[in-house]
Amino acid sequence: MSPRAACRLEAMGFDAVYDFTAGIADWKAAGLAVEGSEVGLTNVLAAARTDVPICRPEEVLGDVRARATAAGWDEALVVDCDNVVVGRIRGERWDHPDDLKVESVMELGPTTVRPDGSLIDLSKRMDDKGTKLVVVSDAQGHLLGVVLAEEARQIAAGVDPDVVWQDCDGCSGRAIPNAASDTVKIDD
Repeated sequence: MSPRAACRLEAMGFDAVYDFTAGIADWKAAGLAVEGSEVGLTNVLAAARTDVPICRPEEVLGDVRARATAAGWDEALVVDCDNVVVGRIRGERWDHPDDLKVESVMELGPTTVRPDGSLIDLSKRMDDKGTKLVVVSDAQGHLLGVVLAEEARQIAAGVDPDVVWQDCDGCSGRAIPNAASDTVKIDD
């Protein structure tokens, strides 16, 4: 069962919901630091912003719209169960009355990518499909950030993220562990 499905079942009141995780693939997919031949390659996490507006399913749409607009965003992500991404609000989803709960208007289960994927490949896919924003989550569905197409293009081309993110408070120096104790050695 997927982490999102487990989260929704827990929200519905089911008690015995289990999620299986294990191995180096999960470590890398969580965006945690590694050593070895893959170090230095530009991955999706290199372009992930953390300032995207988030909300809970039980919040009212008007409050979320006000926060997103004040922050300069035209969408918001819906998280639940320890920041597991369960929905997204964008486009026509904003056209509903302000007093409706987010869960009644959100786009369910948005597509996500893992932080250890190739940023160059993701940037190309985003361009090919005309996608302006992609959600980045770990293997359990926990929100790590979002990648914007224009920023992905620039960072994949070698532009320093600090230059790209001049307008993003908290984007550089994200709270992703990278200390020696949080590093896994990948055999070459």
